[in-house]
Amino acid sequence: MHRFREQARSRIGFGLFVKLRAFIEYSMSQPIGQLAYVLHSRAYRESSALVDFLTPQGRLRAVLRSARGKAGTLARPFVPLEVEFRGRGELKNVGRMESSGTSTWLVGEALFSGLYLNELLIRLLPSEDPHPGVFDHYAATLLALAEGRPLEPLLRSFEWRLLDDLGYGFALNTDIHGEPIAPDGLYRLQVDAGLERVYLLQPGLFNGTELLAMAEADWSAPGALSAAKRLMRQALAVHLGGRPLVSRELFRKP
Repeated sequence: MHRFREQARSRIGFGLFVKLRAFIEYSMSQPIGQLAYVLHSRAYRESSALVDFLTPQGRLRAVLRSARGKAGTLARPFVPLEVEFRGRGELKNVGRMESSGTSTWLVGEALFSGLYLNELLIRLLPSEDPHPGVFDHYAATLLALAEGRPLEPLLRSFEWRLLDDLGYGFALNTDIHGEPIAPDGLYRLQVDAGLERVYLLQPGLFNGTELLAMAEADWSAPGALSAAKRLMRQALAVHLGGRPLVSRELFRKP
C-alpha cells in the first residue's frame, strides 16, 4: 500500500510539473506590450489600417483590424500607446492597443514639426532595428513642442541625434584629419567623412565659429541656427536618396 501511495504522489507531482512547464512556455510565447507611437497610418483592405509604429525596438509596420472602431481612434500620431504585436514576419498584426499616457496636443508649426519628425523616422529608420535612445528623444521632443519651446533648436537636436544613432554622425569640433576646428576657418561637409577645411570660397561652406557654437548647442551665437539647418539638410540629403520630404512643404504654405 505504501508503495502504491508513493507512486500516486509521484504521478501527481509529475503532472503538475508538466502543466507548470506548459504554462510557462505558453506565457513566454505570448506577445509583450511595447511602448509605441503611431508615425503614419493608411487604409488597408476593407476595414483595416496599415500602421507604422515607432517603438524602443525600432520602426514596426503592422495591420490594425477594425480600424474604424475604438482602436482606430487611438491609432493617430503623438498618442503614447502600449501595443502588443503578433507575428514573426516583417508585417505584424496588432493584438492589443491601449493608451499609455496623455496625448500630446500639437497645433500650428509645432504640429508641422511633429509630422516632419514622423516622416524623417519613416524614411531613415530601418525596420525592426532597435534604437531606444531615438524613441526616448522623440517622446521628449513631442513634449517640448507641446510646451511651446522654440522649434529650430528642437528640430536640429533631433536630426543630429537620429543621424548619430544611425551611425551617420560626425565631429563638430574637429575636422576629418583630427585637427581642431579653427574659429576663422571655412569648412565643407564630406558626408561620408566629416568636415574638411577649405581655403577657397565656394557655395555651402560653414565657418568655424558657427561649427563650434553647434558643438556646444549654443544657439544664441549669431548664425548658429541657420548654419545648423543648412548642415543638417546637407547631412540628411544623401540618406534621403534625393527624394524631398513632403512635410517640409507645410512650413512654406501661407
